[in-house]
Amino acid sequence: MDTIGWDDFMKVELRVGRVVRAEPFPEARKPAYVLHVDFGPELGVRKSSAQITVHYRPEDLVGRLVVAVVNFPRKQIGPLMSECLVTGFHDADGAVALCVPDRDVPLGTRLL
Repeated sequence: MDTIGWDDFMKVELRVGRVVRAEPFPEARKPAYVLHVDFGPELGVRKSSAQITVHYRPEDLVGRLVVAVVNFPRKQIGPLMSECLVTGFHDADGAVALCVPDRDVPLGTRLL
């Protein structure tokens, strides 16, 4: 495993946001949703493509807190311009489970 220094870690802006809208993304190559995530007044709402269709339904995602990288460059994914990367872990079958805080925290809070 490669090691990184604290300065490298601090370059990654991992922030908490709340899903305000989730919808199917039929144009994606692999099954995915388009998530609209509110990161609070400083960052606002950003869109992301998330391949989380195995464990989640769109209606169950609205209102959930998520952790996302917010300082990657925007990326074109089909017709969607992704503005953040929502984080998760692969389960034993390869499906993605979201990385989420276990308590309510203010939107936009940075992981440290």
